[in-house]
Amino acid sequence: MANTVPDISLNDGNTIPQLGFGVYQIEPRDTAEAVGRALEIGYRHIDTAEMYGNEAEVGEAVRASGLDRGEVFVTSKLNNGFHRPQDARRAFESTLSALKMDYIDLFLIHWPLPTRYDGDFVSTWKALEEFQRDGRARSIGVSNFQVPHLERLAAEADVVPAVNQIEVHPYLTNEQVRAYGAGHNILTEAWSPIAQGRVLDDPTIVDVAAQVGRTPAQVVLRGHVPRGDIVFPKSTTPKRIEENFRIFDFTLDDTAMERISGLDRGEAGRTGPNPDEFDYIPA
Repeated sequence: MANTVPDISLNDGNTIPQLGFGVYQIEPRDTAEAVGRALEIGYRHIDTAEMYGNEAEVGEAVRASGLDRGEVFVTSKLNNGFHRPQDARRAFESTLSALKMDYIDLFLIHWPLPTRYDGDFVSTWKALEEFQRDGRARSIGVSNFQVPHLERLAAEADVVPAVNQIEVHPYLTNEQVRAYGAGHNILTEAWSPIAQGRVLDDPTIVDVAAQVGRTPAQVVLRGHVPRGDIVFPKSTTPKRIEENFRIFDFTLDDTAMERISGLDRGEAGRTGPNPDEFDYIPA
């Protein structure tokens, strides 16, 4: 099987590569080099955010790659401090300015923050609808939205999110949110797809990896593929960046997939904050 990254269709007619490169917690000084290496290897999907502080370096790496802008799918996200529509408009302009790009392929509300802004993430979403209408955001979506948040958007907004980027890995399969997305044509993007490395020593993962002759990380990432998840592992180590890219030249049989799915711990497996309670706004 060739190691070709498939493109998945979004509900707005655009497509997104199923595998991307994430830059969460990569220091700005290291970002351009890491993204440049990823693009050399073959990644064509980069996921950043204003709160990561490295949008400018992502843009630098894309320009330095020599690739045409249209060949690289770039995602960024709205800072939690800018949910008011006017603030969101200014923040979006700042994102485009930092990236030095005329448009972004996908722009997300980073967190719903239901206990902030009087619980109003709908007006924030309507600002993103503006960005899509004027062509500066090709696609728009959300991140860390729970089912009630998505149901509220469905009732009060005009555009269905193209994606919902949520925590998904073998210890937290997040089935309820994923099922809602599948039923409403919202793709699931899996952040922390290897649970920040916590699943890599799991005996089941180690055993499956030994059986297929791959690393535990490759097995976990490959396990997301048949489920339709979009994944974007991150690393600054060239060897791991390349290993994480090589997940489409092997398969996992049904037994292996069932064993991996059986590791789900529900909420006990969550490594990040609970979206219903998370209220962080950067100073």
